[in-house]
Amino acid sequence: MENHGGLRLNGMQRPLRIGHRGAAGLAAENTLASIELALSFGVDIVEIDVHRSRDGQLLVMHDERVDRTTTGTGYIRDLARDQIPTAPTLAEVLAAVNGKAALMIELKVRGIAEDVVAQAGDSRVYFASFLHSELLRVRELSPFAKTIALIDGVPVSPAAFALDAQATHAGIGFDSLERNSVDALHAAGIAVFTWTVDDPRDIAHAVALGVDGLISNFPDRLP
Repeated sequence: MENHGGLRLNGMQRPLRIGHRGAAGLAAENTLASIELALSFGVDIVEIDVHRSRDGQLLVMHDERVDRTTTGTGYIRDLARDQIPTAPTLAEVLAAVNGKAALMIELKVRGIAEDVVAQAGDSRVYFASFLHSELLRVRELSPFAKTIALIDGVPVSPAAFALDAQATHAGIGFDSLERNSVDALHAAGIAVFTWTVDDPRDIAHAVALGVDGLISNFPDRLP
């Protein structure tokens, strides 16, 4: 299997350490504080989520509504940037990371690939989405980009699923992670990340299955 960016320790390749929404188990998710905490743990990649506000700003937040993580209410798409003051912009996150780690950007809504790719520029970025049409748009805009086809559930052929999206990586929910899928994806030249592994037993199991990246709310627990 080709090297997809894992680090070699004692002659063995370890999975990439990926902070989920920064370090979401230890600080408010998708905030600059959470991202900076993940960086302090020496993660290889920081994972974030991006939406577009009513006035066209790319904002870092997971849910399509602001209700759970702010004191406001409503859909991000219906609100202006100044109505969601606690959400960092993608530009602010890129400045905070500033090459200290790679960034995994989940494209949460349709039609933002072009602006996200433009803002990312030459930064080390993995573009991820369940919206595989967005990944195809990324591929058109940036032929050598790293893209992650997110898969929740077990399709008949995970490799075909990812290849159809022209992805370099597959992101599989831990509850759907199976050795056969990991092996098939690797055989197709596709690296495998899994989310969200917080329990040490789950982390050890994912490592034993040979995944290439571990996405955790507690990146300090990752090997």
